[in-house]
Order: sequence, then C-alpha cells, then structure tokens
Amino acid sequence: MSRTMTRDLTNGNPMKLVVSFAAPLLFGVLFQQLYSFVDTAIVGRYLGASKLAAVGATGSVNFLIIGLCLGFCSGFSIPIAQDFGAKNEPSLRGHVWHAIVLSAVFSVALGLAATLLCKPLLRLMNTPEEILDASASYIRIIFAAIPCCVLYNMASGILRALGDSKTPVFFLILASLVNIALDLLLIIMFKMDVAGAAVATAISQLVSGIGCVIVMQRRFPILRLQPEDKRLSLSTAGKMLGVGLPMGLQFSITAIGSVMVQTSVNGLGVNAVAAVSAAGKLSALFACVFDALASTMATFAGQNMGAKKLNRVNEGLRDAAILGTVYCALAFLVVLFFARPLLGLFIDSQAETEVTDMGAQFLTINAAFYVPLLFVNIVRLSIQGMGYTRVAMLAGMFEMIARTAVAVLLVPAVGFTGACFANPAAWVLADLFLFPCYRRVMRALRIKTGPVTAEQSAG
Repeated sequence: MSRTMTRDLTNGNPMKLVVSFAAPLLFGVLFQQLYSFVDTAIVGRYLGASKLAAVGATGSVNFLIIGLCLGFCSGFSIPIAQDFGAKNEPSLRGHVWHAIVLSAVFSVALGLAATLLCKPLLRLMNTPEEILDASASYIRIIFAAIPCCVLYNMASGILRALGDSKTPVFFLILASLVNIALDLLLIIMFKMDVAGAAVATAISQLVSGIGCVIVMQRRFPILRLQPEDKRLSLSTAGKMLGVGLPMGLQFSITAIGSVMVQTSVNGLGVNAVAAVSAAGKLSALFACVFDALASTMATFAGQNMGAKKLNRVNEGLRDAAILGTVYCALAFLVVLFFARPLLGLFIDSQAETEVTDMGAQFLTINAAFYVPLLFVNIVRLSIQGMGYTRVAMLAGMFEMIARTAVAVLLVPAVGFTGACFANPAAWVLADLFLFPCYRRVMRALRIKTGPVTAEQSAG
C-alpha cells in the first residue's frame, strides 16, 4: 500500500507514539487558540470591555453551531482511520470521497441557516441590549464562513486519520500569523470594530484549509481518487452520517448546556459576560493539551481497532492519562499564582478590577477540575475512534444536564459563583457515564474480534 507521509500507530511503543503524535497536534491547537486569543486580546485592549463582552456573548452559540461542524468532520474521519489500520485502500478512498461531498453540502446549508438566525438566537439568550448589535455583527460573519471552517477541519481530519499530525499544524501556524496580521490591520487601521476580528478569522481558516488540500493532492498517493472512487453510495453515505452526525450532535448537545449557562451569565450584566469571556479564552488555552491528547487517542484507537489490537488501545489510553494528569497539576499551579496577570492580557486590570476578580475566580475554579476534563476528552475520543459515536454522544447529554441544572438552579441562588461551577459539574457527570461505557465497549469489541493473536498482543 502506498503510504508516503502517513504514519502507522498500530506498532511500536504506545507512550512514544502518543507523545510524538500529540506533540505537533498540541502545537497546532496552541496556534489555533492563539488567533482566538489574539482576537480577544485586541478586541478587549483596543475596543474596550463592552466589545469584549459582545464577542464573548457569542461564544456558546458559536460552539453550538461550529461544534456541530467539528463533530461531523471528526466523525467522517473515523472510518478513514479504521480503513488505514485495516490496510483497505479502496474503501479508504471511497470514504474520503463521501466525506468531501457530505461536508460540502452540510456546511453550505448550515452556514446559510445559522447566518439568518443568529440575531434571534442572541435575543433568546438574553444578550444585553447594549452589546446585541455588535455581537450579531461578529457572529454573522463567523457563520457565513462555516464552509471555510469545515474545509480545514475535514482536510486536517483526513490527514490525521492517516497518521500525519504535522501538515495540519504547519498550515494552522500560517493561518494564525495571517489572522494576527489581519486583526491588527482591520481592527486598528481600518476601524472595522468586532467585524474585523470575524473577517480575519474567516480568511485565516480558508488559507489553512486550501493549504491542507494542496498537500493532500500532491504528497499523499493513497488519497488520489480514481473515477471508481467517486461513485456515491447510499449505504456508504448512511454509514458516514451514522458516525458523523452523532459526533456533531454530541458537540451541539453539550453546547446547549453552555447556551443555558451563557444566558444566565448574560443576566448578571456586562461585567460578568466580559469576565467569563476573558477567563474562558485562558481556560481554552490551558485545555489545548487535552484537545491534542484527545485527537491523538481518536486516531490511535481507530487505527488499532481496525488492526484488531485492542490491548494497545488500553495502553495508549493509560499513557495519555499519565501525561495529562501531570500536566493538570502544573496548569493548576500556574493559574493559582498567575490568574490576574494573565487576565491583564485581555483587560485593563487596574481600571476593570471587578471584571478581573470575577475572571480569576472563574479560571481558578475551572482549573481545579482539569483532571475530570482530561478524562472526558481522552476516554470519549477513544470510544469514538473505535466507532461507538452514539454511545459517546450520550456523554454530551450528561454535560448538558449538568450545565442546565447549574444555570437554572445554582446561578439564580448564588450568582456568579454558581456559574463558575457549571463546567466542573458537567465534566464530573460525563466521566461518571464514560468510565463504565468504555469498559462495556472494550468487552463488546473483544467478543466481536475474537481471541487475541500473539502478533496482535505484541503489537
């Protein structure tokens, strides 16, 4: 099988493979967060706390829609990873073609619908009137550019399914630099306000997506589609949707809880919205390690499940847990001692003392629960990588239930402090579901795949 530039994760030391595969992913996720980070920092520093709140108020509805796109892109890449592990090249190319077609149709339809409905959604979320227009201006552009977002995430998902975690990172770095330059140009020089940040994000996503597609065509012989690969099959499309849609719905179901929390935070005023926005960006930056380990486990589990090496899935998950837990302790110490200086990157901590205090409280409480967040990521993505996306989707429902309960019961009772516990409650409840689920999935797969051969056990 022609596998130039690909990487086989079914052989070799799992710890070394997890580290080497996750490292470039982490670098990429950091840069992905960087341009979101820079958006927020420039908006907060140059446009003020109210505009920072305007962008922050769109976060949960953004996650609701964009998360759906990210989910189906990740889901569509799972059969590709399994085909690669099983060394079934014709099936792999057929799945790639169906992923391309389905992603194109879905992204255009979703982008159009979300663009038209963005302002009514913001009103339903109790967005403060003084920032409503700015929020709508920002998120409308983000939604219109959904095809650009899907282009990059689908292309990078296919590359990672083949074991290449470096190429997407390279173009993500390029996109981040483009985004930063455009932020400075459009917001500061051309005075485009928050719309400038949205336009910069859209263009940078398009750049990274086109770059990944060019590399796929030129350097990956295994992905060069033949005429027979481009035949649409209802059964294959149904299989892809059966994997992709549950993952997309998982993101969106999770986001519904976030929308409920954001709605309750909006009711606490602009300062609360600005504080959660700034702290949320920092928390997302710290969570990059979890995202990288999760993406690693999705590919690792998918390839090894395709190769029927289930023992390696357990070993990889164990090693990812060890690495992640050490990082969680270090991240908490950084937050504990440096939360306020870090928040000063987004807001003037001398002038906005209330916003800074609230943001530090939110960030510290969330960081104290990073271990549960780690396991939500790596256990869920391992389950998804093995093809059990519908089971993993239920974890999103538990997250939604927890966040909704906090928004409805705790925030009205204790105010902003209650909102700080929304994410931790969601992570803990999801883990209580995921741990027994993982054990059941592994038992089912062992029965399905039969006895472990000596070669599979040693691999």
